[in-house]
Amino acid sequence: MNDNGQPLDRRRLLAGAAAASAVTVTGLAVASTTGAAAAAPSRPATPLVTRDRIAAAALRAPDGSALPIAVQGDFHARLAAWLAFWSANSPSAWSVPVQVVARIEAAGDALVLHAIRHRRDDELHAGFAAGRRDATHLATLASLHHHFPSVRVRPDGTIRVADGPAGFTGAAEQVAFAVAACRELWGDAAATAGRWAEHAARVLARAGHRTDAASHAGWAAFTRTSLRRGLGTESYE
Repeated sequence: MNDNGQPLDRRRLLAGAAAASAVTVTGLAVASTTGAAAAAPSRPATPLVTRDRIAAAALRAPDGSALPIAVQGDFHARLAAWLAFWSANSPSAWSVPVQVVARIEAAGDALVLHAIRHRRDDELHAGFAAGRRDATHLATLASLHHHFPSVRVRPDGTIRVADGPAGFTGAAEQVAFAVAACRELWGDAAATAGRWAEHAARVLARAGHRTDAASHAGWAAFTRTSLRRGLGTESYE
């Protein structure tokens, strides 16, 4: 259903959002490699585009008002791909997200996430809420780490996401997430920042993956399985 209660085709919307984002995101991956080689100090400013949705979800300000945003086009494409990924790995009883509560920063290349809302049994529910520090919070954090290189939890539980190509960089925020996921989602209380990769490897093995969690493929697998476990889609027991 949409935010007015109309039915939505989950599979069609997800496929459309992912397809629309794929060309942009793939093109950016190539461009970012070239940029890294040139060691450019900052990317040039590009015109902002105005959007009032991310994929099929209406944007809402924290006060509940409609929220048209001025955003970098490539960042909006990544956000659409991320939300499709989050939804595709959520329980089948949930609709596609109908609302994303957030605010965009002035440069249009960073977003602060407050909530994601979906419908279940014709009622609106929060699949993620910033003030609710539970498994769904860690799951949503996993989904963002899957798609973005800079993801930071703020003191109030909101999550700040900055644009850029996905992948493990060794950033403190990534390591802190991995430790928290191992401890709180996977029950490995002994996980530490110094040996997080060993603990994450046990998680991956449990899910049928034999790869280094710090590799591109390993980080993608670790964040995806943590998303599914945190949302209750799959237990890997």
